[in-house]
Amino acid sequence: MAKRFPSMALRAPLAVGVTLFLAACGSIDRGSADGFTATGELIALSGGDAGAAYACVACHGIGGLGNGAGTPRLARLDRGYLTAQMEAYASGRRRHPEMEAVARKLTLAQHDAVSAYYAGLPFVAPSGPVKRSGEPAALYQQGDESRGLAPCASCHGTRGEGGGANPPLAGQPAAYLAQQMAQWRKSFRRNDGENVMLRISQALSPAESSALAAYASSLPGDPPRPVSPAAFRAVHHADPRNDALAPQPHVTE
Repeated sequence: MAKRFPSMALRAPLAVGVTLFLAACGSIDRGSADGFTATGELIALSGGDAGAAYACVACHGIGGLGNGAGTPRLARLDRGYLTAQMEAYASGRRRHPEMEAVARKLTLAQHDAVSAYYAGLPFVAPSGPVKRSGEPAALYQQGDESRGLAPCASCHGTRGEGGGANPPLAGQPAAYLAQQMAQWRKSFRRNDGENVMLRISQALSPAESSALAAYASSLPGDPPRPVSPAAFRAVHHADPRNDALAPQPHVTE
């Protein structure tokens, strides 16, 4: 006996329905992917357009606290500062092969999104004794006029809390800070407009830089506080000390 097939009138609505369902699923998937990629958290977890091999968490950790050695903490750093560093990596003014690759694959919007994500993560500097005397403390807090060295505290804060375009040093790995001093000294970092850090790093010996890095790392920083609107890139302006973006003056209420 010959098989009986549904009539064309019955098959047509079914085919149209399946087609519409698949089309809807396709549009949802694409929209979801675009939305996920736009979020700083997903970029940090997946690498975004840079790919999974370059996921931020692989080096900087889930909480953005770094690895305690050569990889810095990103948690609670200023959003504008972080975005400016991504742009410096992309342009080659700050040299680091992996970070250059990441920064060049991400869009400017993704730079800002992932920076906003890390700026919002919590961080409390480890409490412990800070050596108040000795050469590193004197260099950091008072500078050395004979060598034309301004106090580090004048830009990075007496507690290492930083401010706007000048990042906090408190709680950063000492090895990372010493490594950055070497990068400035060799001119592998060139993203300060007036070459301030180049001059400072070249006036210090490698031993002084390492001791200063250890001291700065041990500073208590600021107590936890909400992310200030001044941290957002839209309200930043050029800082004459470097080419990052600094917040506008804080107004107390």
